[in-house]
Amino acid sequence: MKITLAHSPDADDAFMFYGLATGKIDTGDVKIEHKLQDIQTLNEWALEGRYEITALSFHAYPSVQKKYAMCVAGASFGEKDYGPLLVRLPYGSRYHMVVGVPGTKTTAFLLLKLWKPDVEFKVIPFDKILNAVVSKEVDAGLIIHEGQLFYESLGLESVLNFGEWWYAQHKLPLPLGGNGIRRDLSKELQHKLAGWLRASIEYSLSHRKEAVQHALQYSRDLPVEKADQFVGMYVNERTVDMGDDGKKAVQLLLDLGYRNKIISQPTQMDWIV
Repeated sequence: MKITLAHSPDADDAFMFYGLATGKIDTGDVKIEHKLQDIQTLNEWALEGRYEITALSFHAYPSVQKKYAMCVAGASFGEKDYGPLLVRLPYGSRYHMVVGVPGTKTTAFLLLKLWKPDVEFKVIPFDKILNAVVSKEVDAGLIIHEGQLFYESLGLESVLNFGEWWYAQHKLPLPLGGNGIRRDLSKELQHKLAGWLRASIEYSLSHRKEAVQHALQYSRDLPVEKADQFVGMYVNERTVDMGDDGKKAVQLLLDLGYRNKIISQPTQMDWIV
């Protein structure tokens, strides 16, 4: 039996799924193939239920909740000192700006709208946003991947750290994305797949050096120490199990999105353990 696991081509996902991608995790007669694509596209594909397992932004989940249930393992969170960043060239306006965003279904975009509901924005591929800010195509950029570690080297400054902003308000980790498993699969298979995802993360954390080396091919030329730093931010013990505070944070985020009319329908999370 073939199962497709769709996820982003970035260092943290590559690290997370190292055990599965290299056959370190025994999946029996189930063959897991990997499909790599940016998160905005994965959010769009999930609307049609294209893949059995897919990475999803939590912002996108309400739109696909009838097709997918979310795993407790494999979620990415910002913490009280890091998360998506809004960056700009120095001395630009903090409030009157056009922001380059990586997609309107990303959780970073939901946060941006919660912070500034009337924000002007332009959708730009996530790996082009920093250059768009430097070239003044946009006034600011919403960055979600490795650019968080090197934007200053491009002469940019942070306007807002959404991890800090969220924690100051709610004293909770900042939920960003997770992995959905299609509901039309049997319950037995859903739980097996969730267990294999968890086992892959645990394997990578316990074989960190080799897993980071594997992830380097997706780190967009980050040196190994920076790639390891980025991986550590988004793959850690909370990724193995988000815990009660993580579940509370996800529900709060989606409730706020609905209450502020950014998300069109209410969501009651259920989880695959």
